[in-house]
Amino acid sequence: MDQDIVVLARVRLLSANRRVVRGAEGLWIYRVLTRVEPEAYGSKLAYVLVEASASPLVRELPDRRLALLDEAVEVAKALGESNPYRAKMLARALAARQRELDDRPAGRLASDEREDRAARQERPQGHA
Repeated sequence: MDQDIVVLARVRLLSANRRVVRGAEGLWIYRVLTRVEPEAYGSKLAYVLVEASASPLVRELPDRRLALLDEAVEVAKALGESNPYRAKMLARALAARQRELDDRPAGRLASDEREDRAARQERPQGHA
């Protein structure tokens, strides 16, 4: 990864002076930084991805919403078992993905239903 891009992402993160940077800027920052420090930034990326899936910008783009939620699930799954935010972020991403699938028309593709069952099996213990 280009170190200039990483430094730019860190500068933007620090200059934002917020606990979590949201929106397109947050997505860019956390995507870059998660590549170099997944345990430190992965949970924030998952959080921002779920948040972005509810944005008015993707209201009429169900495939884009699902892609954001799929990415959030993958990022949360990739966090180490010892990461204190892993279970919470994975549960949040899976729940949002499930809601997205439930809101789809009754004629969902069989592949969506298979993915839905797989997502339920991935749910961490003790979380609905």
